[in-house]
Amino acid sequence: MSKVARFLFGAMLVLTSGCATENFVKQQLDPLADRIGILESRMKVLEGRVGDLEKRPTVTLAEFEAAKNDIAAALAQVQQAAGSAQAAGAKAEALVNRLEAAAERAESAAARAEQASQRAAKAFELGQRK
Repeated sequence: MSKVARFLFGAMLVLTSGCATENFVKQQLDPLADRIGILESRMKVLEGRVGDLEKRPTVTLAEFEAAKNDIAAALAQVQQAAGSAQAAGAKAEALVNRLEAAAERAESAAARAEQASQRAAKAFELGQRK
């Protein structure tokens, strides 16, 4: 009987000392449940962001290269237009200079004509008096 008593005492000791109380289990699981809740909310936010990213249009490498080539062509056209505009500006400036010189010559000719007409008027008056 002593063997049976020892066995029962040992089994009771194991069963009573190894049991956790409900309070202890709750204290251990509550922080884990809180952390799991936080992680789940973060995961929902990230899933929403991933969903938004999936809705965005994607660009293939070929489309990217085509756009890059279009931009390069447009840049070349802009540079060509800028060169043409500079050349046209230079021509316009030369034309303005020529027009200013012609205007000065016309003013000079008008002044000379005015002087000549005044001399002719004086000569006519003198010729009338004699």
